Amino acid sequence: MSPRIGVYICHCGSNIAAKVDVERVSRWAGLQLEKVVVSRDYPFMCSSLGQQLIEEDIKEHQLNRIVVAACSPHLHEATFRRACKNAGLNPYLMQMVNIREHVSWVTEDKEVATGKVQSLVSGAVRRVQHHEPLEPMPVPMNPNTLVIGGGIAGLQAALELANAGNHVYLVEKEPSIGGHMAQFDKTFPTLDCSACILTPRMSEVGQHENITLLTWSELEELHGFVGNFQAKIRRRPRYVVEADCTGCGICIEKCPKKVVDEEFEVGLGTRKSIYRPFPQAVPNWPVIDTESCIYFERGKCKACEIFCPTKAIDFEQKEQILDVEVGNVILATGWDLFDCRQIPRYGYGRLANVFTNLEFERMCNASGPTEGKIVLRDGVTEPKSVAIIHCVGSRDVNHNSYCSAVCCMAALKYGHLVLEKTQAEVYSFYIDMRPNQKEYEEFYQRLLDEGMQFIRGKVGEVTEFARTPQEKGKLIVQAEDTLLGRQRRIPVDMVVLMGALEPRVDAKELGLKVGISCSMAGWFTERHPKLDPVATMTDGIFVAGACQGPKDIPAAVAQGAAAAARVQGAIQQGTVMIEPVVATVQEERCSGCRICNGLCPFAAIDYIDEEGISRIQTALCKGCGTCVAACPAQAIEGAHFGNHQIEAELEGLLRHVECEAEPVGSVLL
Repeated sequence: MSPRIGVYICHCGSNIAAKVDVERVSRWAGLQLEKVVVSRDYPFMCSSLGQQLIEEDIKEHQLNRIVVAACSPHLHEATFRRACKNAGLNPYLMQMVNIREHVSWVTEDKEVATGKVQSLVSGAVRRVQHHEPLEPMPVPMNPNTLVIGGGIAGLQAALELANAGNHVYLVEKEPSIGGHMAQFDKTFPTLDCSACILTPRMSEVGQHENITLLTWSELEELHGFVGNFQAKIRRRPRYVVEADCTGCGICIEKCPKKVVDEEFEVGLGTRKSIYRPFPQAVPNWPVIDTESCIYFERGKCKACEIFCPTKAIDFEQKEQILDVEVGNVILATGWDLFDCRQIPRYGYGRLANVFTNLEFERMCNASGPTEGKIVLRDGVTEPKSVAIIHCVGSRDVNHNSYCSAVCCMAALKYGHLVLEKTQAEVYSFYIDMRPNQKEYEEFYQRLLDEGMQFIRGKVGEVTEFARTPQEKGKLIVQAEDTLLGRQRRIPVDMVVLMGALEPRVDAKELGLKVGISCSMAGWFTERHPKLDPVATMTDGIFVAGACQGPKDIPAAVAQGAAAAARVQGAIQQGTVMIEPVVATVQEERCSGCRICNGLCPFAAIDYIDEEGISRIQTALCKGCGTCVAACPAQAIEGAHFGNHQIEAELEGLLRHVECEAEPVGSVLL
């Protein structure tokens, strides 16, 4: 059948129409381009009325090809494919042209922008004539899910799926689930006890019949595709036989070796060489720290083994590799704290009474090393004045340019705790105050009423060098007060640094394992920041919580539930439809050189030794075209990206070469 093409140009409100003469392009396409039967423009083509317009034209004019010039295909390609399908046309007989990001948003001259759109539409019209009908490929969905990360986002995702009747493998690299929230004292703005709201959820996860809890474990490898992933989980030895351990704690009590707890207590407290991170840990089995254990150092001691009433200590325990099969993976690996030593002018690590925000959390916690008392490093002296410095490592071009989102509210919480527990004066040094969620502004007003003093300005230095008798023996915070328009020196007893939230140190390594990318800052990249913030560009891989970007507890919980809802929807369908725009190997032309195997960013190409050829797993392929371009024998072809299609598009783009008398608006690309 001869191509009958419909062309549709979107105004996108004024996003496109402000820089492109949309009506002129529409008229030109209808008059000048071959095979175009209908050409229209519409203010919002993606709206229900715009889609209805396309559907009616397909039926009325018997259109068998569609070109839509609008915004990014990443945003609305599925929308227009659906409109074609509703009208009975194969959705892959549609070509979309991005004239918003590629033209109107980057071109100032209206004539130049209009000419560029004409060229792009011309190329799309030529190209779409060579499109062939494609059909999505169904893949069966394994109902099991792998959740990586046992913080509050991971716990929420796991519980949502488990309560729906699905099995979940929850992998956590620390000895206990709970994440950073387990270290906190209270949560803003309601000042709920963090442990009171977290530990019941931890307990529920630990006892849930549909959750296999794998702590002290990490993802080693992930292969496969959506609906059919094979994961290898590396379980480090606890040197405790979990089936025999009752969690009585006698081994911890009898262990003679104490070490500084650099993990849970962030250096403020001590623990034994055999330990559980905190009393409410889930699971409640201890773990032996081999780096400090006397037996592993010298081959002597074994006090824990001698006194264990159930003989659960096993010094010969080995690492295990578990193989699990799942249909989807949710990453909820959380965040790391910025190393405040990177900004030496603030004195952390050099001046004794400069603390990080996590250190202050542990100090305020009733189960922490100071039993909730706010004291200086000597463990006794209560401060009479405290400075809280915002944005340490955040909003800083030398470190992290982004806002860490939670620091303002955490600083307000710390101010409240200091005022509640001591008689100290509290100074808050801030750049901008950002209490931008529900009840956050009210909490800020509460701290103003309680007497917390706010100084707007970035701190230049924290020093111990006194200039006046009043500064002697104090920490002096020097900052510019931008509201008063002058420099200020504030002597205090304690400084709390609001360190930035940073991506986990192994985030990029984990991203490579599961086939997703990270932003320049190191956070996992979502499919779309607004319309699809929990999915990734790899089908079946989802993100939740602060591994995607800084966020507070309510946002992390909401995102964990959202990721679980996406997974549950796929599980309920039973099968998932795979995009058919993929690459295929013409095996009779393949020389088996394996160049494509190493280049594929999605690990979708296998080498078949018996046949001496490469073969593409279509369920893993994303149609990026890397292998197509790299194959020296031209044995790989991408669906809808064959040479004949690309050449046709180029002919349309270069239409001005054929017609020197083109109207004003034609431009060289």
